[in-house]
Amino acid sequence: MSGRLSSSVLIGGLRRHAEAQGGFAMVLAKGDASAGSILVILAERGIRLRILERLLQPDGRYLWQDTSAQTVGNEEEIERTLERRRKYDPDLWVVELDIPSAERFAAEMNSVN
Repeated sequence: MSGRLSSSVLIGGLRRHAEAQGGFAMVLAKGDASAGSILVILAERGIRLRILERLLQPDGRYLWQDTSAQTVGNEEEIERTLERRRKYDPDLWVVELDIPSAERFAAEMNSVN
């Protein structure tokens, strides 16, 4: 048995954490429940600010990394990026979290692996 959280359990935790802080969460695409990759779109008041991806590190830990450098502020590019990623990885989860203080929430996310 693995000590890692399944993707669906981690997403459930992120959703509850966002809702506890006065935000809301929406699963835009469901992936593999046990080991699917995860992209999180962080938004504040409906404005998408960042896209974070949970990536496995060489030491075996997962960290959230910002992958939105090319897409922030460009909704069309965000949608194209998500489409492209889902096309090549059908097991990918895409979750949007609209939350007050999205930047603080992003900083906290690496404590949830």
